[in-house]
Amino acid sequence: MTWILRLATAAAAAVVLSVAIPAGAAALVETPMYEPDVAAGKLPPVAERVPQAPLVVDLAAEKKEPGKPGGEISWMAGRARDIRIMNTYSYARLVGYGPDFQLHPDILQSVDVDGEKVFTLHLRPGHKWSDGQPFTSDDFRYFWEDVSLDKELMPYGPDARLLVDGEMPKVEFPDAQTVRYSWSKPNPDFLPSIAGAAPLYIFAPAHYLKKFHKKYADAAAIEAMVKEAGARNWVALYTQRSKLIDSANPDLPVLEPWVNTTKAPAERFVFVRNPYYHRVDGQGRQLPYLDRVIVNVVEGSLIPAKAGTGEADLQARGLRFDNISFLKAGEQQGGYKVRLWPTALGSEVALYPNLNCNDPDWRTLNRDVRFRRALSLGIDRDEINQTVFFGQARPGQNTVLPESPYYDEALATEWAQLDLDKANALLDEIGLTKRDGDGTRLMPNGKRLEIVVESAGERSQEADILQLVRESWAKLGVALHTAQSQRDVFLQRIFAGDTVMSVWTGWDNGLITPTTGPSQLAPVDQNWLQYPKWGQYVQTAGAAGEKPDVEFGQKLMALYGEWRGTTDAARRDAIIREMVKIQADEVTSIGTVQGVLQPVVVKSRLHNVPEKGIFSWDPGAHFGIYRPDTFWVDPS
Repeated sequence: MTWILRLATAAAAAVVLSVAIPAGAAALVETPMYEPDVAAGKLPPVAERVPQAPLVVDLAAEKKEPGKPGGEISWMAGRARDIRIMNTYSYARLVGYGPDFQLHPDILQSVDVDGEKVFTLHLRPGHKWSDGQPFTSDDFRYFWEDVSLDKELMPYGPDARLLVDGEMPKVEFPDAQTVRYSWSKPNPDFLPSIAGAAPLYIFAPAHYLKKFHKKYADAAAIEAMVKEAGARNWVALYTQRSKLIDSANPDLPVLEPWVNTTKAPAERFVFVRNPYYHRVDGQGRQLPYLDRVIVNVVEGSLIPAKAGTGEADLQARGLRFDNISFLKAGEQQGGYKVRLWPTALGSEVALYPNLNCNDPDWRTLNRDVRFRRALSLGIDRDEINQTVFFGQARPGQNTVLPESPYYDEALATEWAQLDLDKANALLDEIGLTKRDGDGTRLMPNGKRLEIVVESAGERSQEADILQLVRESWAKLGVALHTAQSQRDVFLQRIFAGDTVMSVWTGWDNGLITPTTGPSQLAPVDQNWLQYPKWGQYVQTAGAAGEKPDVEFGQKLMALYGEWRGTTDAARRDAIIREMVKIQADEVTSIGTVQGVLQPVVVKSRLHNVPEKGIFSWDPGAHFGIYRPDTFWVDPS
């Protein structure tokens, strides 16, 4: 298989992203699991199930061995909602990242890009949903016209990632295998968005979902389904049934390699291979190799112990750096190996002063760059590295990794060296000179400078790091307290402005490249916890949240807008570098260490899992870029 990618230049602003099928490709081979059903006429033969031009995976190029179809593996999730991570691990996307972190066609046969303004998507003829119904441009038409533009389903309009300076795309459907999105200005985020770990969906199984849509279904029938489901109205019912991302509805047709067959509530979810999946190997065998993937829901705190006794075939979720010694000790008895993949996080743990918090006194302090710099200078990152990570991590800011072309060591360490004298001087300069009897500084309103750092409480290393931060901040006269809440409550408090400071992982993608773009460097998403209301404002086109009203935030938005509006590679490069510099200078978040090793438990019987990898959320989809549909076990 050969990937073809011609990059745009100022003179030739067209890109062709396509896959070439090798001459003399192997004849298709029926999957053993389906042989009885094919023989009985219950299922079409494989040649009628896969697209006419399937995606042929070149295993040799990926340094993998041809697999044997059959068998199953299991992994563990800490809560039932986490089965949605199967969508990430499976990682079937219209276009997707490969191990080279470059974009390639996947579900699509090819993409034509003209000046990053016009994107013509070519579907694979004969491609089908997991229930055997055709996957065509009608599924894109339905999602655009009847979902994105429906005022009840999408009250704020189409996803903000589809807007360019507020302009909606022109969407056309020339034929059953062609969809065209176009804007008057470049939209460089379009392909990365549809390739995401949590992707921008621009299609849906229309044949299934129309039965829940008031435009198509009988009103009485919808009302009966709403009542049976205990939903608030037809919109709530539709939302329950339509989420491709979360795998919760077993009846929802998908394009993923495995299909959930278990309804919640359950403690064991069974994902079974998709008979209409679009990928095959070079020997003509339809992927995935594995017949089933089992997701066992267990108490999150028990995942390391259970993984250490061999109860998972492939496990990374729920495992931490501090589990490595224990897991290594159990390798022989548990029949597995522990692989250590560095994470791609900008910082393993980062603190986020909420610049949009409701309390006016805290808002004023959090927005003062001297305050943020002082807190950062007051952290002993070398102590954190030695104490928590045994010296195996890299102290520094929440920023890009050395593997990124935008890494700058000076910026990575800026305001990240322990300097209590300078930190105290900055706090004094702000006017926080008064202290109470135990040395804690007083705020202008007379209250003690006590920062409550809120956490979802899902990672013990956060508590360990915060304890060390608490001890070092005490030397500045700053008291640190922690509060934990369940993740949804934790996030809602931040989004609402009720949180002064929070703790979470750093940037999801510390491997920023020209392809991935700088969206996490600008306040364009409410999930950027240092300025969630600015992100809300962008995502809702001004209908909610707050417009950025701090100079650096406005500058970041201007740069992001310029980056999206130009196709000049040199200017884009300069813009990203400037945004990285602003993030570091302004200390919008307070990083600790990066490059922490993620333990990955792999059973000895499981093949084709890379020995070395990068554990990255987006881009990367954790295991996704390494194609779990090519992982296999000996069925015997």
